[in-house]
Amino acid sequence: MKTIFVVDDSPLIVSFLKTTLEGAGYKVQSAADGAQAIAALKVAMSKPDLIITDINMPNMNGLDLIKNARQLFRFTPILALTTENQASKRDEAKKLGATGWLTKPVTPVDLLKVVRHVLPN
Repeated sequence: MKTIFVVDDSPLIVSFLKTTLEGAGYKVQSAADGAQAIAALKVAMSKPDLIITDINMPNMNGLDLIKNARQLFRFTPILALTTENQASKRDEAKKLGATGWLTKPVTPVDLLKVVRHVLPN
């Protein structure tokens, strides 16, 4: 079973992601911000198969999370899921190592389509 680590400061978004992804057969772990995520990822026994992160969060934003996560896991796909739709933010995320970008709100169908694309069985 593939593990997806979701990082978002909105409990509603985390709940939506968990429900959608677990319903599709994925194991889901979560954190409320980038700092919490990096701390959890450093002590995790195994690396996640995918990281999905918000960009605008307290303590450590998604861009800093992507940069730090890339140092821990070179090849793990990282998706940004955010209300941001500026090309400059998207380019910066890509430069830091993001694999893809989804704009909120996202439908369960679109979310799963992208997840299955970056995480083939």
